Amino acid sequence: MSKAWLLALALLAAPCVQAESFRGTVTHVTDGDTLWVRPATGGQPVELRLLDLDAPEGCQSFGAESRTALRERVLHQQVRVRTRGLDDYRRQLAKVEHRGEDVGGWMVRHGYAWSMTFRGKSGPYAPLEAKARREKRGLWALPGALDPRSFRKRFGRCQ
Repeated sequence: MSKAWLLALALLAAPCVQAESFRGTVTHVTDGDTLWVRPATGGQPVELRLLDLDAPEGCQSFGAESRTALRERVLHQQVRVRTRGLDDYRRQLAKVEHRGEDVGGWMVRHGYAWSMTFRGKSGPYAPLEAKARREKRGLWALPGALDPRSFRKRFGRCQ
């Protein structure tokens, strides 16, 4: 069998996750960038990772505050979800809206998360992060805030 044929078979066998949009209720908040939403149509809650941001790890400085902020904002609330693929932990990547407002943007704007960078380029929340930094909001009020990626490289993941 040729390599191209094997590659085609492997791609067909891989699970397909299509972008979808649905409404549902937030049932659980794991941390500042991960939540579970039960679709309004029924079924089991879906684990979602908010797109374009990175919140502090739970054991990291300001991690608990980030989780609490997301929980107070959306837990048991109706949201609109737009998914776009999976992350390395098999969570669906998603934009989540609550009452017409982008939850990820809200988290970054209030200093509860960093805007992600992509191959050295600023993510869509970069202006919101810059404003939060200038205003010393949330985690930016702390000296030496360490982004979660650097924290994980230095100290590993929280247990």
